[in-house]
This record gives sequence, structure tokens and C-alpha cells, in this order.
Amino acid sequence: MAKARRTDTARTGTAGTGTGRAAAAKSGAARTGTGGAAAKTGAARAGTAKSGAARAATEEAAPHAADRQNLIRVHGARVNNLKDVSIEIPKRRLTVFTGVSGSGKSSLVFDTIAAESQRLINETYSAFVQGFMPTLARPEVDVLEGLTTAIIVDQQRFGADPRSTVGTATDANAMLRILFSRLGRPHIGPPGAYAFNVPSVRASGAITVERGAKKTVKATFSRTGGMCPRCEGRGTVSDIDLTQLYDDAKSLDDGALTIPGYTPGGWNHRLYSESGFVDPGKPIRGYTKRELSDFLHHEPVRMKIAGINMTYEGLVPRIQKSFLAKDKEGMQPHIRAFVERAVTFTTCPECDGTRLAEGARSSKIKRKSIADVCAMQISDLAEWVRGLDEPSVAPLLTALRETLDSFVEIGLGYLSLDRPAGTLSGGEAQRVKMIRHLGSSLTDVTYVFDEPTTGLHPHDINRMNDLLLRLRDKGNTVLVVEHKPQTIAIADHVVDLGPGAGTAGGSVCFEGTVEGLRAGDTVTGRHFGDRAALKETVREPSGALRIRGATAHNLRKVDVDVPLGVLCVVTGVAGSGKSSLVHGSIPPGEDVVSVDQGAIRGSRRSNPATYTGLLDPIRKAFAKANGVKPALFSANSEGACPTCNGAGVIYTDLAMMAGAATTCEDCDGKRFEASVLEYRFGDRDISEVLAMPVDEAKDFFGAGETRVPAALRILERLSDVGLGYLDIGRPLTTLSGGERQRLKLATHMAEKGGVYVLDEPTTGLHLADVENLLGLLDRLVDAGKSVIVIEHHQAVMAHADWIVDVGPGAGQEGGRIVFEGTPADLVANRSTRTGEHLAAYVGKQ
Repeated sequence: MAKARRTDTARTGTAGTGTGRAAAAKSGAARTGTGGAAAKTGAARAGTAKSGAARAATEEAAPHAADRQNLIRVHGARVNNLKDVSIEIPKRRLTVFTGVSGSGKSSLVFDTIAAESQRLINETYSAFVQGFMPTLARPEVDVLEGLTTAIIVDQQRFGADPRSTVGTATDANAMLRILFSRLGRPHIGPPGAYAFNVPSVRASGAITVERGAKKTVKATFSRTGGMCPRCEGRGTVSDIDLTQLYDDAKSLDDGALTIPGYTPGGWNHRLYSESGFVDPGKPIRGYTKRELSDFLHHEPVRMKIAGINMTYEGLVPRIQKSFLAKDKEGMQPHIRAFVERAVTFTTCPECDGTRLAEGARSSKIKRKSIADVCAMQISDLAEWVRGLDEPSVAPLLTALRETLDSFVEIGLGYLSLDRPAGTLSGGEAQRVKMIRHLGSSLTDVTYVFDEPTTGLHPHDINRMNDLLLRLRDKGNTVLVVEHKPQTIAIADHVVDLGPGAGTAGGSVCFEGTVEGLRAGDTVTGRHFGDRAALKETVREPSGALRIRGATAHNLRKVDVDVPLGVLCVVTGVAGSGKSSLVHGSIPPGEDVVSVDQGAIRGSRRSNPATYTGLLDPIRKAFAKANGVKPALFSANSEGACPTCNGAGVIYTDLAMMAGAATTCEDCDGKRFEASVLEYRFGDRDISEVLAMPVDEAKDFFGAGETRVPAALRILERLSDVGLGYLDIGRPLTTLSGGERQRLKLATHMAEKGGVYVLDEPTTGLHLADVENLLGLLDRLVDAGKSVIVIEHHQAVMAHADWIVDVGPGAGQEGGRIVFEGTPADLVANRSTRTGEHLAAYVGKQ
């Protein structure tokens, strides 16, 4: 029986190997006669075995159901200018979104995908927790599937809190405080004793301390903090120039106070004029010593003023609390101008600008205090930490080394941990935010980046590309909004939006590989290989701006002559000292117009018409044509719809749920009262004019009965910077970063100045838009202006008449002039990193 079983097994194996062998086995069985039935059984078993093997192979090849969720599906997206966009984005890949500025990239990536991901995550929290979180409305989209947790790494600058530094914005400062609390000698206390935002506290009285069932009554309580008591952790102290606060020849009733917001009749003014401490009709120079003391330095006291319970205090402490407690960078322009006039900020004499109390500065490790190490360049600090070998804090040292190495790896090794966070550029702020994600153990997360190459020299872009690929290779989905060809080239998947900007955009023009984009007939595809050529002839300078002994930040007594009457580009790797040289040595003045990268400040009521001053001549034209007041034609004044107060929408607070914005039914979103819309200029009402794109408005106000020269001049400047497609009444909050930058440039072009200083004007510009920018810069120079541009874009360098290259490296390795001359000389010499990259760009290998 065993023998027969072995025979059948052999036949089964033979039959299962192929059709030919099965046929031979069948033939042999027929010849043996009685063995025919056995052979037939063996063939049947062979078929069964073959079927089972095939089924096993099929099951092994079929993916798990969970593995099929490998796409983010967007269907019917209509946020801002998106036109029912439907798209599928591969997960765990690097996808780059490109297209002209204003084409809808940010609307799709940030306002649709990332916004809905964050909204869904917020809804997982309890209603109590959601009450402390920002409310997010659902994006206008039909279907969004396959979303994962989204982490947005954008270019929003850090808050302007004067105590916020690079160290506090990351974990580096916290780890250093713990390190010094363990190893610092003399030992002064816990980590809080080394924190410049923790004040020392002394208290006395009956203080009960409970530990379990045991209660202890203490007579005193103390906490040692690291905050300098003189400057309160700011590093600077201020002196106030009283002559900038008031005109002592006038009385309060005559408008003696010259402080913003202290106009006669306002509450700030009435606080002093009706307090009873001083005579509001007497000139301030006639005050007695007591009256002047009460007016300027009185301690806070609750009292009834003008029938209302208010707190009265002297003018000086009130100004210190209301103005000086804030960082200048975060103030409105007119407030900042007042503070710069009235207040002198000097380094705190007690802490020497370190922000730390004496005890924190006295505790040291290897002869260095925490103030010393925070002032070190991060690349040097990383080496110092590597020299520490203490087993008791080994895990802490490992984590600190990794964090500091990430700074160096990401190209920020030139910073110091005590650098105020408010002074970082948008690109630097974005890279600092990346630090916390590089060492993260999270996977299958969607990282969303907004032009991560902003502010980066071509030499540094490759390093950024490596970091993006590292995040992808950890199993994350990486979505990048970008214009630079170097970063587009590393994408696994490309989405090109357009074809134009504003209403001409909002559609997907291309979706696929980089090679497909190059071959595709889209604006991005056609310009992908663009290379600006060196100019055959360059302009001759009409003079020079002499800079001597510049030492701001990392500059090393730099002497340089910046030519005037030409297009001069100042370049160099990030952190080399370009901005320190230009902004530190060429401050804005009567003849200098400086356009920096500071954010445009405006509410959702602000729009290009109000920001540029365009609305003023338009209102006057409407008023003159209809014989009424100009205020009627402002949605923020008398002409506003009373139901929505000129907002055009009604905002409904839904408590714990996301708030909702609905179009105002009374004005149908036009923002004006119905009676105002009856007044017309030409054949348009005010709401129709504000809905016009810049180019259409230029035609409307440029000829015939509706010609308004003042409005036309502003509209031509907006068109010159490439914003011809933009609706003049579109809210500023919906503009992209590139649009806001160019809007600011158009506004500054109206200023009377002989020297224009531009800080990276190509920020947010598509490849096709750079050519238009170069034409604008040429027109400025040809009009007799001197244009100085801080820039990394090789097309702008190639187009320059003169180049100043700062370097050779960043931080302590920079701060010197490594080249001065024409672009052709820089390419021929190839003596700097910039020269090498520019030579490769223009094809001079």
C-alpha cells in the first residue's frame, strides 16, 4: 500500500510539471491496462495540485486591502479661483505643484488639502478642547479621500515677541537649560533658573504645601528664575524722549500730545485731560513740579473719569506698557515710526544683552555660561557639545547633538540660538520649523511646504532637495509648492496649474512626470529649460555709493563701492551677509526706496485698491460725477451695507463647531448699500468697478469721459509688476505670497527716490514671470534710477550690469567681499560658488 501511494505521488509530481509530462504519464497508464484508472486518478490529482498552486500564487500577489489606499483624491475643488479641479496625488511620493503666480497652487495644496486634513483632526478632539482651537470651515470641494495628518511648514514668520529666539522656537534652548542645571558649576537651581523668560519670585505668608495626606505650612516661598530683572529678559532697555510725546508750548486742549491714538476727544486723551490731576487748558511747560510728576510718572490708580471707572497712570509708564512691551518688527508702520523717533533702545547694562540674571551667567560648563553658548554660531556650538562626555546626561547630549547637527545640515549653522526669531527671513523661519520634523519618528504623514528654496543660493538648494527626499523616503507624502527648476526636477509627480493667473487659472494643465512636463505644451513646460544669457554690453555707472568699514552682524569691516545708475546685484550664500551689507549700510531715506520681504499687513476688508491708494481717486471721481460725498463709496464708511457692515459676508460663530461665512443677502456680497449702487460713473457702479481686473480698469480709467489720471498711474504700476489679472477689490488675505510681494513693489514705485533697494523680488515668481520682472528693472534703470537687488536667481545675476558677491561661506565664514565686477568676469573667473553656478546656468562649462 505504501508503495502504491509513493507511485501516485510520483505521478502527481510528474503531471504537475507540465502538459507534455502529463500526456506521457497518461500514455504509459494506457499501455499498462489495469493501471489506466490509477493514471486517471493521478492526472486528476495533478490538476488539483496545479489549481492550488495557482490560487496560492494569486493570493500572494494580491495586495492587502489597506495597501490600496495609496492616493489622495480631490474631486470638484472650487476654493478661490479653482475651477472644479479633480486630481489624484500619489502617497509616499514627492509631488511638486507649479504654475504661474496666482494660478491656484496654494488654493489647492494649503486651502483645500491641508485645511481639510487639519479640520478633520480637530474634530477628533472633545468639544471642550475644540473651544481653545481655531475654527476651520470645510473647503468648497465635493470629495476629499485618502487624507493623512498634514503638517504645514510654511513661510509665516515667527511672532514678534521680543523674548522669542531661535533657541526657544526649537527644543535646543530647553535642552541646554536642563544640561546646565545638571552640570553647571556653581549649581544655582533647576532648569528654570537658566530661562530668561522665568522671573525670580519671593513670597511670604502662610503657604500650605500638600503632599498626599501630609500638609506643611511654610512662611516663605521662592523660585529662582533666569530673567534679568532690569530688562525683563529682553536684552535691551529703553529711554523715552519726552519732546516726542508732547509739545510743551501747547495745552492738552490745544492738542499737545503727539502720540498716535492720543488725538483730542479720544479716550486716551480724555484720560489725562479729564483726570483732574492737571489743568487741560494750561501749557505743559507751565505745570508745577507736582503736576508734571502726576502727568508723567503717577502710579496706577482706579478712579472715575468722565463718569467711567478707569485706571489712571502716568504717561511714561503707559507708553512703556502699550508700545515698548511689543517688538518693533510687529508694529504697524506709523506706530513703528513713532517708537523709532521717541524711544532709544540700548543694550541692557546689567546683563550686557544676554537677557539673563547674574546667577545664570555665573554657572558654567568648561568655562562657558549658557549665555556664552547661546551666542556661539550653531556650527561651533555643535562642536562644543561633542566635546562633552558625561554618562549621567548621555541621552540628553545625544538629542542635543542631533538637533544642532540638523541646523547645520539644513544650512542654518551660521545662526546663533540667541538670535531673535522676529529677525529671521521667511525662508529661514521655514527651515527652522523643519528642524523639529527631521528627527521625528512619525511616518505616513503629509508634509506641505511653501517654496522651501526661498532665500537659498543655488549651492544650498541641493541640500534642501536632499532633506525633502529624506522625508519622503521615511514613508511620508511630501507636497511642495515651488517654482525653481532644481527642485521641480527631483519630483516623483508634477502638477502644473494654470494656464494663467486669477480667473485665467484654476485648472490642471499637466499631471505626470518631470520628463512629461518638459515635453508638455504648458507655460511651465515651455519655460522649464529657460536660461538667461549674459548681456553683450553693460551700462556704465554714473557714480558710486561708498560703503566703508561695515561691521553689522558678521560683516568684517567691509569696504565696497556700489555703482549707481546701473542694475547692481548683491549675491552670496544664505547667511553670508548680503542683507546686513545692503540694509545696514543703505538705510531707507529721502533718496532711497527700500522694498523688503516684510509681510503686508491688512484685514480681510483690505484689498489692492485700498492698499495702493487707488480707491481714493475712484471715490472722488464717483462723488464728483454724482454730486455726493466720497465717503459713500467706501465699504468701510458711510456707504457700507448695514447688514454686513461692508464685509460682503456674514460671519456666524457656531461655538464649538467651525464658524461659517455666508454671502450677505441684502447686498448680495457687493458690500455697499443699495442706494449707493444707484450712483454710476460711466456705465458702472462702484461694486462693478471694484470687481474689474487691473487691465480692464486701466482701459476704463484711461480714456474718454471716465479718464482718471491719478487712478491710471497706480493701475499702470500694478500692470508693470505683472498683476494685470488681479481684481482691484479682491481681499488681501486671498493673495498668494508672490502677489503680495509685487503689490508692495508697485506701491513703492510711486515714491520719489533715486535709489531702489529690492530684497529678492523673484520670491514667488514663476519662470515666465521672471522675464517680466527683468523688463521692469530695466525700465527703472533707463528712467535714471539706481537699482540694487539682493538676489539668488541666476537669471537676475546674468542680466545685471554689476555683481557684488559676499561670502565665501555663511556666518563666521562669510562677511567678506569675494568678487566685484561684471557677470561675464564672474563667469570667466569661476572663483566663487556663485561664479560656478552662474557659469553652469549660462552654459559656460
